[in-house]
Amino acid sequence: MGTAILETTTAAIQGFGPTNKIHQHLCAFHFYSDDMSRQVEAHHYCGHQNEEMRQCLIYNSSEADARLIGVEYIISEKIYMTLPDEEKPLWHSHEYEVKSGVVFMPGIPGPIQRKDLEKVCRTYGKTIHFWQVDKGDNLPLGIPHIMMPLTKDGQLYPNLAHDVEKRHAISFDKERENRAYMTGPDYGIHPLANAAGIGLKTLLRETHCKPVDSLPRVFV
Repeated sequence: MGTAILETTTAAIQGFGPTNKIHQHLCAFHFYSDDMSRQVEAHHYCGHQNEEMRQCLIYNSSEADARLIGVEYIISEKIYMTLPDEEKPLWHSHEYEVKSGVVFMPGIPGPIQRKDLEKVCRTYGKTIHFWQVDKGDNLPLGIPHIMMPLTKDGQLYPNLAHDVEKRHAISFDKERENRAYMTGPDYGIHPLANAAGIGLKTLLRETHCKPVDSLPRVFV
């Protein structure tokens, strides 16, 4: 009761500028960049920073009690091409995801969602998950993980695909047909994208922590 009253009070007084910019719900699938067998449903709630970039909060479902499991940053090909080579493998392409039909906007008519997905098809994304819900964790335990998308047929578990199709009354095969005209990045998918075709695993290691006295002083 105390929490409900507090939330009602703060919601009536405070502003929520960053989250109020969220204008879009995308459903997709991610797998751990070092283990393709670990696949999760990912609901993205996105807002544009500008025409070249959007940022998304990722939940494990679209229900009110969904868990916030990660974030994704989506950038244009133009920005991706300016990234240093050591950064590029951390980002993935969206062309296959979109054209295969497995990325969709729940509840939005096909012709309307396809207008925006034409743009997404040409972008790159960087996804980090904090909560390993596929392991049944009740808290976001462990270190963050780089996630990757589907890049070709035969990767997505059929039971996972069928479950999502049934719940959202959508056909991935039908959408694939409807999106056949779409095109990916102008220069093709960069060879360093999608982890350059290899697995990536985040690791935790000890390192020296600089004491405050060693930091440069700023005088004002």
